[in-house]
Amino acid sequence: MMESVTFPPLSRIAICGGTHGNEMSGVYMVREMQKQKADQRGSVSITTVLTNPRAVDACRRYIDTDLNRSFTDASLSTPLTDSTPYELRRAKELNAQLGPKGSEQAVDLLCDLHNTTSNMGICLIFYSLDWLTLHIYKYIQSKMTSTPVRAIQLDIPLSEAYSLEAVGKCGFALEVGPQPNGVVRADIFNAVKEALDLMIEWLQRFNSGESFEGGEVEAYTPVAKIDYPRDPTTSAITAAIHPQLQDNDFKLLKPGDPIFLSFSGDTVRHEGEELYPFFVNECAYYEKKIAFQLAKKFTLTLPSISVKKD
Repeated sequence: MMESVTFPPLSRIAICGGTHGNEMSGVYMVREMQKQKADQRGSVSITTVLTNPRAVDACRRYIDTDLNRSFTDASLSTPLTDSTPYELRRAKELNAQLGPKGSEQAVDLLCDLHNTTSNMGICLIFYSLDWLTLHIYKYIQSKMTSTPVRAIQLDIPLSEAYSLEAVGKCGFALEVGPQPNGVVRADIFNAVKEALDLMIEWLQRFNSGESFEGGEVEAYTPVAKIDYPRDPTTSAITAAIHPQLQDNDFKLLKPGDPIFLSFSGDTVRHEGEELYPFFVNECAYYEKKIAFQLAKKFTLTLPSISVKKD
């Protein structure tokens, strides 16, 4: 049996949207929460932030550079100059408002809302295997029936953690799809709202002194990024995601399974070990030369947790 673990209350949280200006669930969720003046729910004080307002106004992923790749220690410590890209300036402002990253002043929990064009349902994406985030994941997963809920752990040291949620003491990105860029779908918006409501419900119960039993959860960890087949001279892509892979995120991919269908009609098949594909045909990853990513699935045993009494 694992020892039970105690943590200080999680009383200051941030809910962020619009880090990518064309991912609309977070944009409209933050605006709605600000309209409702939802800044206190019981023991939980909530800061809502529209994180990349210029990109939101332009309905683009970013203006100069990807804000959600701008929170490494190196980026945050680079001095500002006249030529510093907009998003790097914005990252420093957000780090000052919600962090600083790695400090005692940082918000207790940061949840950054994202959409994917891939058929990934709800995914909590986080860096360190912290018991608080994993218990929140376990709780949301146990309560939500409308859509699958999964966890992806990025095995990256905190100093190199590049996305906004790394600024909080603990945090995660809530990645929800499928939804096209620049579009808001009611079913996806409602899934985000349900997950946030459950997160806040869990926080209130935790802060009030309730103990949460340990147990096992499954999570995924990325091991590879796969590019599209390309023309060797022009670098143009020569194939699309195969129909048998399209929309089948997290369905086990076995050797010999089709992954691409070339524009001339040839099938490209998966070689190598059995792995789980995700971010399949994500629109925003064409520029990053990623057709899909591959992950291993693993099981984690969580300890029971409760709030630390004064």
